[in-house]
Amino acid sequence: MRGKDEFVDSVAENLLDRLEDCKKTFPVSLCLGGSLGAVRRLLRGRGSIQKLIMMDMSHDMIKSCKNAEKEMPNNDMETFFMVGDEEFLPIRESSLDLIISCLGLHWTNDLPGAMIQSRLSLKPDGLFLAAILGGETLKELRIACTIAQMERDGGISPRMSPLAQVRDAGNLLTRAGFSLPGVDVEEYTVRYESALELIEHLRAMGETNALVQRCNLLKKETALATAAIYESMFAAEDGSVPATYQVIFMTGWREHQSQQKAKRRGSATISFKDIQKQFGSSS
Repeated sequence: MRGKDEFVDSVAENLLDRLEDCKKTFPVSLCLGGSLGAVRRLLRGRGSIQKLIMMDMSHDMIKSCKNAEKEMPNNDMETFFMVGDEEFLPIRESSLDLIISCLGLHWTNDLPGAMIQSRLSLKPDGLFLAAILGGETLKELRIACTIAQMERDGGISPRMSPLAQVRDAGNLLTRAGFSLPGVDVEEYTVRYESALELIEHLRAMGETNALVQRCNLLKKETALATAAIYESMFAAEDGSVPATYQVIFMTGWREHQSQQKAKRRGSATISFKDIQKQFGSSS
């Protein structure tokens, strides 16, 4: 498991801040694969979690999380570890109060299916919190890579995994059956000494291209051209290069009778024309 990462920590902190806006507690919670270490380290009692299940597809990641747990024991919270797949969630229905996923679900092949299973695993009035990378992520690198491939190879091939757009996030929550869906977006700009340092950071985060049907060969001259174009187009005066990460935060609840609901269509007792007459400008 990688060490501390300022960008990942910022996203995890932003995601966990939402728990402080909730008056209710979440005794039994599940943390899905992604930035497990950052979530566990920054949780700091938020959500009044008593039992935390940390799940990832990687045995090595779970092993690393277990080792890290020894350095931050918490007598008020039990931590359990599980190897599992978000697309085939090995969790009993209606058994969780909270599901958190930080920078992990954008790797899921069947994202709608994974979100539906997450909703079913939640108790009524349970909360789903997720942060995924959005479609504007690494836009500078996409531009530089496209230009370099057109110049050197005479065509382009996908060098970065496809990511959801902001408009898709709300549709995903609704399609999965969550009530009170909420979506907001944050853009983070991280500066690197060079484009090659950016690539190393992506590898350290595990955020490189995971497409099966892709060209596995990247010519050295194309890679160097990409770095040169990136720096010539986007470098700052101090020589550093920026990289944009668009993070989409999604919030959804499993339906419960206590939640507020929209009134039935046609049940209004006053028209907008009357409101406009009363409060509209005289002009």
